[in-house]
Amino acid sequence: MNETPPKPDPSSAEPVLPLPVLPPKQRRNLWLMLVLAVFALALLASLGIAVSSQKRVRTIEQELARRQQDTQGQATEARMLAKQAQDTARESAAKVALLEARLAEVALQRTQLEDLIQSLSRSRDENLVVDIEAGLRVAQQQSSITGSAEPLVAALKQADERLTRYSQPRLDGVRRAVARDLDRVKAVGVADISTLTIRLDEAVRLIDDLPMLAQATPRKEPVRAVPKAAASAPPTSGPASWWASVTGGWDQAVDVAWNEVRSLVRVTTIPHPDAALLSPDQAFFLRENLKLRLLNARLALLSRQFDTTQTDLQAAQAMLDRYFDRSSRRTTVAADLVKQVLASARQVALPRPEETLAALAAAAAGR
Repeated sequence: MNETPPKPDPSSAEPVLPLPVLPPKQRRNLWLMLVLAVFALALLASLGIAVSSQKRVRTIEQELARRQQDTQGQATEARMLAKQAQDTARESAAKVALLEARLAEVALQRTQLEDLIQSLSRSRDENLVVDIEAGLRVAQQQSSITGSAEPLVAALKQADERLTRYSQPRLDGVRRAVARDLDRVKAVGVADISTLTIRLDEAVRLIDDLPMLAQATPRKEPVRAVPKAAASAPPTSGPASWWASVTGGWDQAVDVAWNEVRSLVRVTTIPHPDAALLSPDQAFFLRENLKLRLLNARLALLSRQFDTTQTDLQAAQAMLDRYFDRSSRRTTVAADLVKQVLASARQVALPRPEETLAALAAAAAGR
């Protein structure tokens, strides 16, 4: 709580002296001095303020100069940094352009790689269908070139084996088509060119040894043998046995003499009389012409010219029948060889595996 101060007692206070009253002149001097003192104090205060203001201005000028130097240094550094930034920007732009070029190259390579992967990632069915179709087309070309059905038969068998190992129900139609084409190709009798050429070569080799009608040699007939009963009869003694031995020896001697006489003369029927009138020189040229006929037939057979082959073989067969001895075994063998080649050298159109190719195309389209 605040306590109120006690009031002073007026009776106990000291007496107040009255202020002296100055004269007006002194009073003016006092005011003048007071004004001068206030002015002096104001002047001192102004001087102090001026001095402090000057110091502050100098300090500000120094600070401004220092800051200006710092600003110039920073500006120089900023210019250097700006130049470096420009250089860096140019290098970055060059690197970015290089990276873009490489990125475009990588994108192209990626596209090519994707295409390659896509081409390599084909299904097994498609690869099998393409391989079988390519093999059949190659085999068909080989068969048309060689004139043999063996390449086509081998390709169809290989396709059937691959389809059997693969065992894909979707390719059962292809297997059935392959089986039908294989049966059709096997049913066609195609001439075996290699076997026919070997037969013609064998016939050409036999030409020099064939006997001709103009040079036919007489055949010796075998001596008639003694009957086994007489030969195996036991010898008997007496006149009867002597007479039987004399009679048997006489008969044997007569048979030998008769065979020798028969061998001296031979009667042969020649349908073409001019064949018996050939001289040795003409016979030589006849053999050479026959060889040329057979060799021409061989070349025509290798060239798949079956009409020319038939013509040459027919001419060779006619020459064999007209000028050579048909009773000889060699002539018979040569004539049989020519007949076999003549019967087999026929133009046969090979069937095309159309059903298999159509089934393969359908399987490839349905993938």
